Amino acid sequence: MKQTIKQKQIAALIQKEFSAVLLVEGNFIYGDALVTVTRVRMSADMGIAYIYLSVYNTLYKQEIIKEIWENLSRLRGDLGRRIRKQVRRIPVLKFFIDDTLDEVEHLDMLFDAINNTGSSELSMKEAMEKRLAMNNTDDEDSDEPETDEEE
Repeated sequence: MKQTIKQKQIAALIQKEFSAVLLVEGNFIYGDALVTVTRVRMSADMGIAYIYLSVYNTLYKQEIIKEIWENLSRLRGDLGRRIRKQVRRIPVLKFFIDDTLDEVEHLDMLFDAINNTGSSELSMKEAMEKRLAMNNTDDEDSDEPETDEEE
């Protein structure tokens, strides 16, 4: 379903203010990890905010989300104090990991690998010809009788 203008405005407000809350409270909750709010979507009745987070500088992203869930009341309270004059009610917060940037980085690495090795790789026909040539030379070497030169 398409977001209304009001939903987009409230989502942008929550994204901005929740980012500020994470900036202040983040070190106490999850330590050195870098967490950014990449997107916020609002439910139709503005009662639920779906917050998408990108997590960097850690291998265990799910653990960071778990820490955020455990501190949900503290974070929601801080958000509520920041936006209470702009909204009628503070929405329920739901968190999701946003892996979009990780996927982009992975694709960039794959494309770099393809571009770096692409110039030195052979076409399928050339590779098959080279393989056949190598097999033929191996077969020719094995057909010759072995001679002992030490005798």
